[in-house]
Amino acid sequence: MSQARKIVILPGDGIGPEIIAQATKVLLAANDQFNLGLATQSCAFGGSAYDETGNPLPDSTLAACRDADAILAGAIGGPQYDAAPRELRPERGLLRLRAELKLFANLRPALLYPELADASSLKPELVAGLNLMILRELTGGIYFGQPRGIEQRDGERVGFNTMVYNESEIRRIALRAFEISRQRDSRLCSVDKANVLEVSELWREIVEDVAKDYPDVELTHMYVDNAAMQLVRAPKQFDVIVTSNLFGDVLSDAAAMLTGSIGMLPSASLDESGKGLYEPIHGSAPDIAGQGIANPLATILSVSMMLRYTLHEAKAADAIEQAVSAVLATGHRCRDIATGVANEQLVNTQEMGEAVLVALAAGASA
Repeated sequence: MSQARKIVILPGDGIGPEIIAQATKVLLAANDQFNLGLATQSCAFGGSAYDETGNPLPDSTLAACRDADAILAGAIGGPQYDAAPRELRPERGLLRLRAELKLFANLRPALLYPELADASSLKPELVAGLNLMILRELTGGIYFGQPRGIEQRDGERVGFNTMVYNESEIRRIALRAFEISRQRDSRLCSVDKANVLEVSELWREIVEDVAKDYPDVELTHMYVDNAAMQLVRAPKQFDVIVTSNLFGDVLSDAAAMLTGSIGMLPSASLDESGKGLYEPIHGSAPDIAGQGIANPLATILSVSMMLRYTLHEAKAADAIEQAVSAVLATGHRCRDIATGVANEQLVNTQEMGEAVLVALAAGASA
């Protein structure tokens, strides 16, 4: 018998453990249904790890993640950690994990399920059929650039950060973007600020150089301010967007609201081999933690992305996505995606997870 593929589970903080519990059930059900040969291990991470060990990314957790085939993470953080030393806050643990594992490519799909068109912040006719992918460079740019800090200059405090990219960092995210574009509609928009920033001038130059090897992919460029406007004006003009760490962080959250709720969107962070960290893009929502009302679908869909992009189990990934679609079609809604139409059934976190499990099993027997 072949060796089990290891999946590390990082429950996280706030609503993280609640949504991870439901996503893990779906993962294990798919494991049984499709004979995937997966083994899971849960590790402390984020604020909960800081509470236990004084470190948001304990050495044991990092070692387990290095040894894993893929990682499934819940949301992290909370206001109670704002007073912690900056380098020990939960978010710093996540940034370190991304850097240590060299997870440079962040994939954030924005897919609008037809049943949720009325939940979008835009008119249904503007978003109906929306299906775009944002590729965000994740381990470079202003979040990691040096020098950075806060210091005294001329009698006042000055904060500073450095936005920096080298050619190889730009080239590898561009290559991944062109490859994904080929698998979709062969349209790629590179977003930068080349009219102001030298780092964006280099970004555009390298992306255009990579494009020479992909003549079948239509490449366009857009300044980030215009891209933000176009996302809310005519979002369906985009198929794949590739951009830097900072710009991708902002644009992907804006795209999230086009789909009805940030609670619907998964993400993948991949290294060059395809190993990945999978997580919902929403935060830990401490205001609703423990109430059992958080939407687990983004985390469940993160499981689907894991099966598709790292484990190469497309049938299992398709089955989970079809199960989610079926559950939405029957009117199941967590509070964040409820619109008040007649056929809706308001459900809690556990009930939504159970509905997906039932739909997954039904798909297998259909």
